[in-house]
Amino acid sequence: MSLAVRVIPCLDVDEGRVVKGVHFENLRDAGDPVELAAEYYRQGADELTFLDVTASSGHRQTMVDVVGRTAEQLFIPLTVGGGVRAVEDVDSLLRCGADKISVNTAAINDPTLISKVAQRFGNQVLVLSVDARRERGESHTESGFEVTTMGGRQSTGIDAVWWAKRAQELGAGEVLLNSMDADGTEQGFDLEMIRAMRREVSIPIIASGGAGGVKDFPPAIDAGADAVLAASIFHYGKTSIREVKDELRRAGYLVR
Repeated sequence: MSLAVRVIPCLDVDEGRVVKGVHFENLRDAGDPVELAAEYYRQGADELTFLDVTASSGHRQTMVDVVGRTAEQLFIPLTVGGGVRAVEDVDSLLRCGADKISVNTAAINDPTLISKVAQRFGNQVLVLSVDARRERGESHTESGFEVTTMGGRQSTGIDAVWWAKRAQELGAGEVLLNSMDADGTEQGFDLEMIRAMRREVSIPIIASGGAGGVKDFPPAIDAGADAVLAASIFHYGKTSIREVKDELRRAGYLVR
């Protein structure tokens, strides 16, 4: 029996407030993370993702107090990312209520962090966050999709598909695949990117970046995603989690 598709709202947090922009720029306030978490739980979210979007670029740790208060509102899995640089950071976030930890920049700088976290806490705890974008001009990667860091501001030259496959070998339990080109545009998920990732990676893929309405979600699952993540359209009331689930059901997918 196939697993149910997960619908995951994402809280991009900056200095204790939920924010949203386009391509991680021109961020505008979208509310209090604790209040939004409680509301999404009531709406039927399967999981919640909390990303401290300026922790890495600001060289600081994720705010554990906000994570703790958010976790108190939830009885569903909470994934936390942003500013995680060491096994000790993972330990402290798990202790304050997180269920999974998302790593991005630190894992690129030191891939052994993936295996260290997986060995200590289990594969299911580690989510590899991949902020990928299409290469512009001449392609230097086999897939044509490149890993970026610092909220898409910094190129790495690393092939996004190769990197996810490598992280899977090192012990990552899931891939959060965020299209930096589509992020905040509400023009739909990058289906080609999802398909390219699905061909090479067997662990669950969470599709992120570009959702503009309920019609955008079933194609992402059809392309190979196991879960769909969105922010803006939930924060600003364009659609609800229930409406997304209804659309996925109509498309023939199993949802909770």
